[in-house]
Amino acid sequence: MSTMSYKGFHARIEFDDSDEIFTGRITGIQDIIGFHGDSVATLKAAFHEAVDDYLETCAKIGKTPQKPYSGKVMFRVDPEIHRKAVIAAELTGKSLNQWAEEVLSNAVNLDNFAEEQLSA
Repeated sequence: MSTMSYKGFHARIEFDDSDEIFTGRITGIQDIIGFHGDSVATLKAAFHEAVDDYLETCAKIGKTPQKPYSGKVMFRVDPEIHRKAVIAAELTGKSLNQWAEEVLSNAVNLDNFAEEQLSA
């Protein structure tokens, strides 16, 4: 699996071996937007067209593109990981929320992630 990004939108890319095409789906939005191409160049053009069409359609119907996220993340971790995270946060003089936000931000730098995936 690889990723692409354009105008702040990100897409997950896969290769369909049976049809010998690349398929993509925009992630991070509730609307389902897919695209495909038989080469990287056609896939990239189809992705750009899909994003542009989505933005144009949203503008025409008065819809806000892409649902904003609240910033609240709830997930469960192993108690030992929780303990170590609290210690790491305390050692850096940060709250667990501040520390986790910094760690997650570093882990999900999507622009770098997308570039790394495409060049792999």
